[in-house]
Amino acid sequence: MNGTPLGPGEVESLARAAHEGQTDKAGRPYAEHLAAVAEGVRARGGDDEQVAAAWLHDAVEDGALSEEWLESAALTERTKAVVRAVTKRAGEEPGEYARRILATPGALLVKEADLAHNADPARLAVLDETTRKRLTEKYARMRALLGLGQAGPGADRAES
Repeated sequence: MNGTPLGPGEVESLARAAHEGQTDKAGRPYAEHLAAVAEGVRARGGDDEQVAAAWLHDAVEDGALSEEWLESAALTERTKAVVRAVTKRAGEEPGEYARRILATPGALLVKEADLAHNADPARLAVLDETTRKRLTEKYARMRALLGLGQAGPGADRAES
């Protein structure tokens, strides 16, 4: 990166624009998820680089921004590394994905906040039972692979 990295507000604006019109599985604006993950990172003691990565954590995976964009973006190398670490790759095994997150400084906190919001009972409650069960099991498996233990009220606070 040459020059000054984008500030938190600039990254937020960029992420919101990149995901404009996208909705989550419950039909909510996708930016609500990004904001919740960024706030979750802040609440867990994350720094500005991790908050920036939280805003961008799904951008490459969802095709909202390209790998080429990320490579040349005015972001710190650490922010880019965290975004790359939490970006799932086609055909990738969950264990491989978890190992990459664990090997990348700062990435676990971002993924923990992402999983916490994804597994929020209020968010899952609006989904059909089959989808809710599948996602609950998927998120629990990933938490286990990452060594985060069980999710639940107060669980995230105790592990931070």
